[in-house]
Amino acid sequence: MSTTQQQGTHSLAFRVMRLCKPSFHVEPPFRLDPTDLFVGEDIFDDPIAADNLPPLLSSHASKAVDSSDLTYGNRFLLNHPSDAMGFSGLLVLPQSFGAIYLGETFCSYISINNSSNFEVRDVIIKAEIQTERQRILLLDTSKSPVETIRAGGRYDFIVEHDVKELGAHTLVCTALYNDGEGERKYLPQFFKFIVANPLSVRTKVRVVKPQCNILPSLNIEGGRAVVGEFKETTYLEACIENHTKSTLYMDQVEFEPALHWSATVLKADDYHPADNSSSGEIFKSPVLIRSGGGICNYLYQLKFSSGDSAQVKVEGSNILGKLQITWRTNLGEPGRLQTQQILGTPITRKEIELQVLEIPSLINLDRPFSVHLNLTNHTDRELGPFEVSLSQNTEEKIVMINGLQKMTLPQVEALGSTDFHLNLIATKLGVQRISGITVSDTREKKTYDPLPDVEIFVDTD
Repeated sequence: MSTTQQQGTHSLAFRVMRLCKPSFHVEPPFRLDPTDLFVGEDIFDDPIAADNLPPLLSSHASKAVDSSDLTYGNRFLLNHPSDAMGFSGLLVLPQSFGAIYLGETFCSYISINNSSNFEVRDVIIKAEIQTERQRILLLDTSKSPVETIRAGGRYDFIVEHDVKELGAHTLVCTALYNDGEGERKYLPQFFKFIVANPLSVRTKVRVVKPQCNILPSLNIEGGRAVVGEFKETTYLEACIENHTKSTLYMDQVEFEPALHWSATVLKADDYHPADNSSSGEIFKSPVLIRSGGGICNYLYQLKFSSGDSAQVKVEGSNILGKLQITWRTNLGEPGRLQTQQILGTPITRKEIELQVLEIPSLINLDRPFSVHLNLTNHTDRELGPFEVSLSQNTEEKIVMINGLQKMTLPQVEALGSTDFHLNLIATKLGVQRISGITVSDTREKKTYDPLPDVEIFVDTD
């Protein structure tokens, strides 16, 4: 932290100390077990030595340890297994201002000292944080000034601030007071520090569309199968990297989905035994990200939670949501960050959408069957009339229209829809695809995207 003070003679001066938790005092050990000086590990392979040597060696080691030995002749001996960790049992107070990271709480102990030989009176103290964007008042004693600060005395206070911006910050401490001669003086002091980013969050969004070689979900209702919607599934991958000098314990990494979205976190260890399900929720294994570039990856599955997902896509934006991240450092100091809104793939506006509602649960070879379809107008104007047909291409059609090859549909009002049935026939056994069904606007001479492929099973009579 750098300090600047207005030139001039003042009776008062500010002193600032950052309040933060101490650190562990670690002494990198070079210690050894006394028994290693006399015998090696291989001697314990002998069953006789394994039974007789440990009591003799332990008694020898206990005699070697003498707490009254002021020469520290045994300071290199490994008297306890925990000695190998290097923890001395002491905590070290911070020796410098240290690094301040975004998302932490900046806490400072401020002391205003009277270094003159006279008493100062009616002291008005202010403390505020200045950033590039704003000024935040932390303390103001204008309404209740400090009456007096005696010669050689001081007035202490503590301020806190949740750090929410990166870059340069300035802690501005000012005092307005009457000195020993009754002169009104103004003392400003500036303490500058830099706020760094503790984490970097990299995200990747991938949209998985239904594949044509996967059968849709079927619900049997009255001898007919209701086809599950062909919903796209969005996957969000978040990679969190630790830029601090200490290991971070991740309390929580939650994705808050935007309106009409639902999110599920996917983990490799989702399986838990049924009898330990409650304890598994309470006692979660800690997620630690090591210092200096350690990473941790999270994967979320996002789906539309609204029933009318297509309409939401048209009217809404491509905002998926944001991540809420909370963590703790070695001695439990908390931190919290919230990412900006994460954007998905650009949304393309569909004017007309054709989808399957129902297909028969049993389809026989060379027997006509009816498919229940829905045509939806997503625009704010009336469209149509339409023609429904099978696209003409070189690929052999296994499932064809039975009867007239073109079906005419009336106009569809703005944001409206219409249901209709299309008669088809299958000419081969096994798993086949209904593909190439297209819709054309006869008035605007425009052909829209074809119906997504649907797989069916064709059986014998």
